[in-house]
Amino acid sequence: MSEETPDQNSSQNPDEKVQTAQITGTVQIKPQGGKLPDDDGSTLPEDDAPEKKSGRKALVIGIVALLAVIALLFYWHSTYYEDTDDAQVDGDLYQVSARVGGQVIKVYVEDNQQVTAGQPLAEIDPKDYQVALDQAQANLASAEADYEQASVNVPITNVNVSSNVNTASSTVLGADAGLAQSRKQVEAAEARVEQAKANATKAQDDVDRYTPLVQRDVISKQQYDAAVAAAVAAKSQVLEAQADVIGAQDGVRQAQQKLQQSQIQSRASVQNAGDQRKAEQARANAAAAAVRQQQAKLEQAQLNLSYTHILAPAAGIVNKKSVVVGANLSPGQDLLTIIPLDNLWVTANFKETQLEKMHSGQAVTIEVDALGGRKYDGTVTQIGGATGSKLSLFPPENATGNYVKVVQRLPVRIDFTNLQEQNKDHLLRPGYSVTPKVSVK
Repeated sequence: MSEETPDQNSSQNPDEKVQTAQITGTVQIKPQGGKLPDDDGSTLPEDDAPEKKSGRKALVIGIVALLAVIALLFYWHSTYYEDTDDAQVDGDLYQVSARVGGQVIKVYVEDNQQVTAGQPLAEIDPKDYQVALDQAQANLASAEADYEQASVNVPITNVNVSSNVNTASSTVLGADAGLAQSRKQVEAAEARVEQAKANATKAQDDVDRYTPLVQRDVISKQQYDAAVAAAVAAKSQVLEAQADVIGAQDGVRQAQQKLQQSQIQSRASVQNAGDQRKAEQARANAAAAAVRQQQAKLEQAQLNLSYTHILAPAAGIVNKKSVVVGANLSPGQDLLTIIPLDNLWVTANFKETQLEKMHSGQAVTIEVDALGGRKYDGTVTQIGGATGSKLSLFPPENATGNYVKVVQRLPVRIDFTNLQEQNKDHLLRPGYSVTPKVSVK
């Protein structure tokens, strides 16, 4: 018998010695001894291969599940916010211009210099405006003097008018009394005429009685002559009395005329009294209006003088300075621009598909690119009334039929809620690109 070698029992068919194992896409040849080589070249027991395969599958499944959970969380979180990178810081740019003309004698600022509200920027030669102010003050003083005189004349005119009315009334009463007196004088003159006629009749009767007597020498010629003389005198007295009546009647007519004249003057005085008062009051009112007019001119002169000192309307940074010493300015000429540092907001152009749940009052987190992602707090203030394309200089015309639907953007204004505290260093500038994130839930 031949002696068996140790390798004879362990010898197998070469096909049995080679086993393929599909592990992570590699083909491994199972060596003799029942061990598989490990990844580092070492060999593992045959029972460890399935465990390694199942562990790797669990790891892959776990990673995929984690990624799915992260994606779901990201989607869920994204439904709470709307953001856009089409946004920038906005602010009112103050164009400083000259309000009066003149030559610049001083300039106090330079480009990119930070200024505060009310800080002097430049100064215009004030000499011409000082002269105009002095003249306005003199004109005002003259107008005030005229007004004072007109004001004093008003009560004086009232007194004079009242006195004239009273005098005219008294004149009427006096003329009426004179007329009555003239009429009494006519009556007295007529009575004297009657008395004179009676005396003349008696004297004539005496003459008639004495005539036969003197012819018979019953009475003396002297008595007869005396009776004749008395009769002649009585007739003369009648004529005199009648003349007195005519004179008294003329006096009555004069008294009537005087009364009529007095009445006319009285009525005119009464009628003109109100007009004279109104006229004098109108002169006083005109003088008062002149005073107000001169006061307005004085105030305008004071304003023009103050406008020679050009002050900063707001705090900010000076840009586009064009004013220099010696320049002759005209009213309205631009001198420089002040970029604000405090009165700022954000204009964000959101897509129309992002505005469904957006409204005023929602909180916003604003991330500024230029400041390394520095964040500011804000709130939605206004949503624009039209899209940017509609407000453009040449809006698109879609009536030609060549229409392609494009998602439009609307400007949304976002105001900073705590800018003074968060921007104490004044690093925020108009025009900076920002990324606002609006909380819509």
